[in-house]
Amino acid sequence: MTTLITGGAGFIGSRLAAYLLEHGQPAVLLDNLDPYYSPAIKRANLASLGDGAIFIEGDIRDTPLVERLIREHRITRIAHLAALAGVRNSIEDGTTYADVNVTGSVNLMNLARRHSIEIFIQASTSSVYGQATRIPFREEDAPDFPLAPYPASKRACELFAHSYHHLFGLNITVLRFFNVYGPHGRPDMMPLKVIEAIVNDQPITVYDEGKLERDWTYIDDIVAGVAAALERPLGYAIINLGHGSPIPLTRFIQIYESLIGKRAITQPAPAPASEPRITYCDNTRARELLGFRPQVQVEDGLARTWAWYQQTYLR
Repeated sequence: MTTLITGGAGFIGSRLAAYLLEHGQPAVLLDNLDPYYSPAIKRANLASLGDGAIFIEGDIRDTPLVERLIREHRITRIAHLAALAGVRNSIEDGTTYADVNVTGSVNLMNLARRHSIEIFIQASTSSVYGQATRIPFREEDAPDFPLAPYPASKRACELFAHSYHHLFGLNITVLRFFNVYGPHGRPDMMPLKVIEAIVNDQPITVYDEGKLERDWTYIDDIVAGVAAALERPLGYAIINLGHGSPIPLTRFIQIYESLIGKRAITQPAPAPASEPRITYCDNTRARELLGFRPQVQVEDGLARTWAWYQQTYLR
């Protein structure tokens, strides 16, 4: 029962690999080490896994390569976490986001159905909900108005996933991640950007007077949800994966100020058109179908992230 993890050198992919290896489950990691953020960080993620993980540098759009990996390693499950990330970065580059995220995902689905893959996990995002009017976000809400090309590409993948289940019986579970953070996090995301700004006396851009709320979900909880989904063939299912307790940016910064022992420098700005007012997960379906029980409150999760940052970058 070998799992192919695409985006395996990234934040969530490498932590999922660590979890599977710790539980005696073999994993093959595929990643093209895209320079969207430093490949050195991704290589450090791989190094933290030790010798147990098999890593192949390559692209999810490379059909012969992926097919060879499926055959040689007898892949039975795919956790498709690879994507060109970044909501704001996608604004000016919709073509590339469509190519990597949609074309790459459909290529994997095609190979999965041809090789009788048992379970296919398609990573999606809470950003597909856009400016949702019903709070909290529920899977049955129609996420038809994404605010940028990145979530639009993810919504397209969800629709392709349904067609591949309908036509070929492929077991596909779509997981909509909510604001994942924690040790090994991406440097372009708010949790690490706030640390960097406070430590280095740099200003933090605070949109909409810090009123924007986000549903921060700790990496270990996300990984537990993905691992549970890999064990449960559900036909076709869309499942929110998030903590279910959003906080405003002002509170987020205050927690870090307390942990670091230093005041943040902030500068106000209007919220970009790509930013929703809130992300708020209704995780009822995840609890029912996956036994999902988020364990880490944001105060504890940010403390763990700060401790990791000190050990990694301030030694």
